[in-house]
This record gives sequence, C-alpha cells and structure tokens, in this order.
Amino acid sequence: MMASGMDSAVTPATAIEIGRLGGLACLNLEGLWTRYEDPIPVYEEIAELDKEKATRRMQEMYATPVIPELITQRVREIKDAGVIVCGSLTPPTVSRYIDYAKAGGLDVLVIQGTVVSAEHVSSREEPLDLFKFIRDVEMPVVVGGCASYSGALHLMRTGAVGVLVGVGPGAACTTRGVLGIGVPQATAIADAAGARSSYLEETGRYVHVIADGGMRTGGDVSKAIACGADAVMLGSPMAAAEESPSSGYHWGMATFHPTLPRGSRVQTGTLGTLEEILLGPAHENDGRRNLFGGLRGSMATTGYATVKEFQKAEVMVAPALQTEGKQLQRSQGVGMG
Repeated sequence: MMASGMDSAVTPATAIEIGRLGGLACLNLEGLWTRYEDPIPVYEEIAELDKEKATRRMQEMYATPVIPELITQRVREIKDAGVIVCGSLTPPTVSRYIDYAKAGGLDVLVIQGTVVSAEHVSSREEPLDLFKFIRDVEMPVVVGGCASYSGALHLMRTGAVGVLVGVGPGAACTTRGVLGIGVPQATAIADAAGARSSYLEETGRYVHVIADGGMRTGGDVSKAIACGADAVMLGSPMAAAEESPSSGYHWGMATFHPTLPRGSRVQTGTLGTLEEILLGPAHENDGRRNLFGGLRGSMATTGYATVKEFQKAEVMVAPALQTEGKQLQRSQGVGMG
C-alpha cells in the first residue's frame, strides 16, 4: 500500500505513522510542506474556504515558490524516524529538485503527472528523458500515470520499478471533465497487468502495477488486486484520518494548477485514526475502515492465500452486486444503501 503524494493525504508526521503501520507514504515534494516553513495555518484556511472561492484561493497559496532546502529538511525528518522515505516530483521539475531530495536521504522517487510518457516534448524547456534519468538517479523510481497497455509497457521499459495506473478515477480529480480523457479503473489495471506479463516475458524483469485512485473501501482494494494490481495508492482515505491536518477535506495535485485546474476540494469527513482506517478495528459497516482486513477477508472467502494468487481470481462486470437484495439497506440509508 502506498499513500498518495497529496498534501491532504500525506504529511511528514503521517508518512512516519503509515511507515510504522507497514505502508509507504509518498510526500509531495512540491506541495505545502516545501513551500511553507509552517503550513498548518494554510491547511486551516483551506478547510474554511467557501466552495465558490476555494480553487482561486488555493491557486494563490500554491503560487508561493518551493524552497529547495525544505525538500531536504522534510525528507530528513521522515528518514530520521527510521521509515522508508518516498517523495514525488513532477516531470518538469524533477531534475531541478532531485539533488535536494537525495541530500535528505530519499529512498524511493515517484515521478508523477496526469499522464507520463517516456520521452516528454516541450517547446519551452529541455524535456525530461526518463530512460536516462532513471538510469542515472541511483534509487528506485515509480512512474505514472498511465491507463493503457501500450502506455504501461512504454513506462516499464524506462527502468521504473513500478507504474502508477489511473487517469481520472480519484475522488478529487476532474481530469475526465476538463480534458475529456480517462479509462475505467478496472480496465486500466487489467491492461497494465497485461503489459507487465509481456514485459516480464521480454526481459525477465518484474515491474509492479500500482492502482492509483478510485478506491475508498476494502472492496475497492480487493477488486483492484483481483484485476491485477500489485499494490494500491490511496488518497482520500488518508485525508479522512484523524492525524491529517486537512480537517476532513481532500484535494489533488492538479487542483491548484495556475491556468487549468483539474481537481476539486472535496469533503471526506473524519473516519478514525490511520491505523483504524488501514488495519482496524472497524466499528461501522460501510467498508471505509479496516481496508486491509477487507482485503484479507475477500481473499480468504474466495480461497486465495497470497496476493499473487488473488490476481488470478475470476472477475466479472456485475452492477447488481451493489443492489441485489439490498432494498432495506437502501430505504433505511444504512450499510450498502
């Protein structure tokens, strides 16, 4: 499990706690924690914004420049706690900031955009050559997003250890409306898993498929693994943790884009502690807590002992599974209703 590189989902403190629980949290190295010495007042203001003014004001907040030395400081803070440190940078800036991240002791780098290709094209600056960058950076690199067989295979051939799969399924994402692009997440995962098999046969090297976005319940996590994912990247469930300073709000990395925002600030509410959300115990029956207890239960119920075996489970398109026999739950607004 990875926690998404979004300011509402991951802070240095929550990265440490998620690492303690056995996950890997990705800190946005171009986010609030590297733009402000103390970003807590910014979080507090974001939580109080009227929805009509939220996007414009967040654009202003994120216009504050990144302070490179804060990248080093935040990475070192997590490193000193004894957990694996993961941070995300975008393709246009990764070459500029990677040395600051390495100075703090970064263990895993995520290069993340809406859609990432192996060879970027730009008329304004020198484009990023992923092949060369990953070869020279001397640390594991995860790259994404992608949502097709060919896109995933292309990224695997760069030398990445993992690819993020998903364009537009996230709770706060508006990419599908703004850009008109996207692929249903189950299809995207299955296609990327097919690319993983082809690449393994081609090279003998296994690249991890990480389902990124669209998962809020244990059932969602289970379906992502059954479709072929090796891991999931979670955003809104982490923003709903008591430890998050976002006060029950969630927003994405493109919500504050200066010229073309592709996300919204959404309210998740507060569900419980990180441990309760990820590992339980759950005291509600909506599947939003004890996500990995849900995964274990799903695997046990269907007769699979390992994630690799569960990736071979039979899947089907069956909308009736959400409604069949659930009339009382729907009428009373409980459970799956």
